[in-house]
Amino acid sequence: MESVNNIALEFNEFSKNYTNDMIGCVPHYKELISSFIKYLPDNFSPISILDLGCGNGNITSQLISHFPNATYTMVDASSEMIELCRKQFKSHNVIYSNMYFNDFIFKPESYDLIVAGFSLHHCDYKEKRSIFKAIYSSLKIGGMFSYSDLMINKTNPDHPVLLDEWHHFVNSNFPDGEKWAWVMEHYKAFDKPTDYLDQIECLRNVGFTNIQIPFKEGYWVYLQAVKS
Repeated sequence: MESVNNIALEFNEFSKNYTNDMIGCVPHYKELISSFIKYLPDNFSPISILDLGCGNGNITSQLISHFPNATYTMVDASSEMIELCRKQFKSHNVIYSNMYFNDFIFKPESYDLIVAGFSLHHCDYKEKRSIFKAIYSSLKIGGMFSYSDLMINKTNPDHPVLLDEWHHFVNSNFPDGEKWAWVMEHYKAFDKPTDYLDQIECLRNVGFTNIQIPFKEGYWVYLQAVKS
């Protein structure tokens, strides 16, 4: 629980410049975030949406522009992030849960769409498997799990190359090196990314049969899984 609290405190601080920092620190961030709308089926109109690890609401803000009458549930461990969302979405139907998503109670067959943007990498493979199972149970038939993240095991032979490319990207935006040092400190302490192929297998094992990767640049991945 201490590590969870540390993540929450760290993101309380990170909330001050969250979007600009994410754009400058996460390769393809804009493309990955826009994927949550860009690749939705034309006839898909969710009325109940769950955002896991919502941050400052970058994903929900796009969804609300297309589905303004939907009910949104936003979950985040950072109280500062939740407060930013409260201010941003005060005119919409939003339920807030200030907690780590591992502690969130997933109600069976309750959501048409569940999204997670750059949040589940804080979970190891066992935790992801448990969350994927809960997500599958919590989706209605025809509902979609929509997910973007860095998806590579730290033991993958490609991992050192990815770190070099990532380092170059961050330093091109923040040349003093301080931001990269913070990214790596956080990455080593909290992040537990899993290869996208392992996650696809895990999603299949919990029941998903329709799994797509509409956007992928290296190991920066946007994935969709539909409950049929």
